[in-house]
Amino acid sequence: MESIDPATGQPLPSDAIQRVLFIVGTIHVYSIPPMTPGKGHVAAAWTAEENKRQIFTARLRVLETAITEASGEEKVKADIVLEDPRSGQLFAAAPYTAAAVVEPTSDSSRFFALRVQDGAGRKATLGIGFEDRSDAFDFGVSLQEAQKTLSWAQGGPPGKKPAVERTDSAEKRDLSLKEGETITVSLPSRFGRRRPQAKDEASSTSPVSFSLPPPPSATASKGGGIPPPPPVPATSSRAKRLSAVDLGFDNGKFGEFA
Repeated sequence: MESIDPATGQPLPSDAIQRVLFIVGTIHVYSIPPMTPGKGHVAAAWTAEENKRQIFTARLRVLETAITEASGEEKVKADIVLEDPRSGQLFAAAPYTAAAVVEPTSDSSRFFALRVQDGAGRKATLGIGFEDRSDAFDFGVSLQEAQKTLSWAQGGPPGKKPAVERTDSAEKRDLSLKEGETITVSLPSRFGRRRPQAKDEASSTSPVSFSLPPPPSATASKGGGIPPPPPVPATSSRAKRLSAVDLGFDNGKFGEFA
């Protein structure tokens, strides 16, 4: 299918690429009065008297078109297109060449003033109104994306994509090592030989130069280093042999305690 330039109505080159940044099926178009100084555009004046100023219900699309010129440079442009929702016939187009092409109203986030232009370059300002606030938000996001594509955010020339540096693979330097080649690495002076330190400094800082305690004596090593248990008192064995009578128990007719 042949692509049409929405701004001029003329066919685009065969290598042109078009991308849809945003589309909404229903949008209301108004014939609006001039902007009020100090107040801007007021949507309440457009919808007064039962939408008397509404002239059309259209489909809105934001199109991005990339065209390769004869010099080989790629030119990019964006257009806001109002079309018949049934037949797709073009109603009006607004080349998005500056942020002032779309101006929000001062009293509603769903209404915008759109500066359209025909093929002869004549301009007019129409009002557009979205039914849903989310559609109006997405419309604003698509315009921000178009600004980035047109290099407005980067401060580059409008309609020109940032140049991409290309280097031929044949011009790249071969930094691989050939057979027999070596690499010599020179370390900084702080990685060189350490200067000798004083003996007292080495003894205080070295983790292995501290004084070890003397080994245990020969007698202690034979006993395994565990001291012998204390002697058992002589009275303890006698106390175990005391009878029940001595302890105050009666061994009468009930017999002795076992």
